[in-house]
Amino acid sequence: MVNVVAEHGVSAATVSRVVARAGVSRRTFYEQFSGCEECFLAVFEDATARARRIVSDAASSAPPAWRERIRAGLSALLVFFEEEPALGRLLVVDALGAGPLVLDRRTRVLQGLAEILDWGHSEAKRGRKTPASPSPPELTAEGLVGAVFSVIHARMLEAGDRAGANGSKRSGSRRAPAPLSALLNPLMGMIVLPYLGAAAAQRELARPVPKLPRERAGAGTRERPSGDPLVGLNMRLTYRTLVVLSAVATDPGASNRRIADHAGIHDQGQISKLLTRLQRLGLIDNTGHGQSHGEPNAWTLTPRGAEVQHALATDR
Repeated sequence: MVNVVAEHGVSAATVSRVVARAGVSRRTFYEQFSGCEECFLAVFEDATARARRIVSDAASSAPPAWRERIRAGLSALLVFFEEEPALGRLLVVDALGAGPLVLDRRTRVLQGLAEILDWGHSEAKRGRKTPASPSPPELTAEGLVGAVFSVIHARMLEAGDRAGANGSKRSGSRRAPAPLSALLNPLMGMIVLPYLGAAAAQRELARPVPKLPRERAGAGTRERPSGDPLVGLNMRLTYRTLVVLSAVATDPGASNRRIADHAGIHDQGQISKLLTRLQRLGLIDNTGHGQSHGEPNAWTLTPRGAEVQHALATDR
């Protein structure tokens, strides 16, 4: 369902396309779901649960102040949307056209986020200089959640508009849109403004933005402090990472296209980027001549890559 919606849009996500992509029969589909809306809802619930775990873990690891926990959670959410663009767009953009069941669930998710933001009232009271200082209006948190997701929605649409049908950037002089994580400071400034005032909002704008972990050449060969192959791996591991490593393991010497087909990734730009990242980590190696010679790449697992792939498959 995620892949079909990403490729064709939610309005064109039919049972026929979903079962064809999943490799199952219509009967199998209808044993699980009454239709596409219910299937989409299941995806929405699963993706929401994943995002909630990521945000909750980040917030609980931050300092106890409301502002710090909100910032950590928002930062983790933006990174999640960047690393899982299809799921992020499904949650923020496609859910709006997926039917009343999904819209109702989406509304309840946003209400829950508004309740968390509304904890800012207590911090506003502590920071209020005089008892006469006005407190934020009752609908402040609800309005802030709507504003935050409106901005993210617009950026996702902009990124989609600047991509071609196959996911590659369209030709032209326009630069690609900034990553979603670049929105952290402006969004935090907007969030804290009604609770803590203009000075606090300005401080949020000036704060350094946490950088995503950067893969360094040879990172996969660093000495590890324990026997766990995942220790020291400077990369967030996703299901997509697992299926790509599994594809390389089961088909040594496979090209970009063969790996993409095995992993169900139809955006050649995405598969190329992920393979390059795994190569920089020292998990896979290109034994072919490569694109510069006009021949397909031939990917194999390195010894470290084989350890990681086995650990991930066992842990799955």
